[in-house]
Amino acid sequence: MIKEDHIKAILQKKRAEGTFRTLKYSSDCLFDFCSNDYLGLAGAAELKAQIISAYSDSRHKNGATGSRLLTGNTPYTESCEAYLASLSGFEAATLFNSGYMANLGFFSAVPRKGDTILYDELAHACIKDGCRLSLAKRLSFKHNDLDDLEKKLKVAQGAIYVACESVYSMDGDMAPLKEIAGMVNRYKGRLVVDEAHSTGIWGKGGAGLVAELELTTQVYAVIYTFGKAMGIHGACLAGSQLVKDFMINYSRPFIYTTAPGAFEVVAIRTAFEFVGKHPELSLRLFEKIRLFNTLLPTNAGPSAIKPVIIGDNEKTKQLAGQLREKGFDVRAILSPTVKQGTERLRICLHAFNTTEEIIFICEELTRAAYL
Repeated sequence: MIKEDHIKAILQKKRAEGTFRTLKYSSDCLFDFCSNDYLGLAGAAELKAQIISAYSDSRHKNGATGSRLLTGNTPYTESCEAYLASLSGFEAATLFNSGYMANLGFFSAVPRKGDTILYDELAHACIKDGCRLSLAKRLSFKHNDLDDLEKKLKVAQGAIYVACESVYSMDGDMAPLKEIAGMVNRYKGRLVVDEAHSTGIWGKGGAGLVAELELTTQVYAVIYTFGKAMGIHGACLAGSQLVKDFMINYSRPFIYTTAPGAFEVVAIRTAFEFVGKHPELSLRLFEKIRLFNTLLPTNAGPSAIKPVIIGDNEKTKQLAGQLREKGFDVRAILSPTVKQGTERLRICLHAFNTTEEIIFICEELTRAAYL
């Protein structure tokens, strides 16, 4: 039998550091301040009924049966992509099984040898992993730092790709998209924006911040993720038809994976139609954000993500545990997921959180004297 002492040693070190991860069931806490279900669609009975009704069409198979290039492509999938492209304001859209795969698929394929990728240092792991798989040169720039970005743009070679997120998942802050887009275009670069935490919340019909700010013509491609505010699963890359054609021919995560099944595609189309008919959901969320910002002005960012920096793994876990005992589902985000010294509680607000719940958690955080 093969000895795996080296693996055991690595895991033991992680346990000793207090950062060992385990799988858990969804919390039975009363108050959800943890999930990315910002609009409450994951548990929306009305949306669920509409998805099931749309899927009950006998034309739909249970599974995709193969990759998109073999047997997994359907007219319904292509019509959904056309719908998403129209919604986002781009020429074409390509479905992926997750936002992770969409970013991995783009950055590993489109930037070529001799090109340069510049990415925000706090960009999601899937962007960085895609860059690592690319033959292009890659450089990070300081978070939301236009001066540092410009320094890197001046030395970039070949085709230049700049990657950022519209809303950052750990700090909840927004990229200065207008300024970044203007600068990238001055240097003839190609801006790629991950809209994981703005999809469904901003923009007409949930089209995101790029659409909200009317920057579509200045952005090369956008990655939309559906597993957060949209309450379902999957993702898409929106851009030009040329980019889509290139992805179909060169993106390995697209070529060599089973296509999304009909149920997933139906759920995507139905969820966006639902959001388009219910603009009050995002308005309700923004009301909750304003309330939280008023009660805890030290965390007064514009998004639903509210980090409470503790700065120590054990103290962060302790405070999360105290809140869970009082019914709040709040999770500790520890290093190395975030930089050491910035360990935090990642509080997420939702359209369904009540005024009383928000007042209660703000009081508890203030009482904890960590702010």
